[in-house]
Amino acid sequence: MKETSNLNIRMDKKLKSQLEEVVSELGLNVSTAVNIFARQVVRQGRIPFEISLDVPNKETVKAMREAESLAREPEAKGYHDVKSLFDELLHD
Repeated sequence: MKETSNLNIRMDKKLKSQLEEVVSELGLNVSTAVNIFARQVVRQGRIPFEISLDVPNKETVKAMREAESLAREPEAKGYHDVKSLFDELLHD
């Protein structure tokens, strides 16, 4: 059997509870999930996912520019409230 050691970390109580819930749904416990994360860090030599500020990705930036462009179109259809939008969507 491999020799193990303990790892103690501090985590927000609510975050820990949410983490436990999600990994449980995946059939794991937090210890196993952290070990999976650690193995991926070692295997890949990096954090195994992107860590960034709240900067939109390229796809989101493209969609935002498209929306801004459409909003400037004089022929663009607009709605003053959500009810009008849904009325049209549901009756067409």
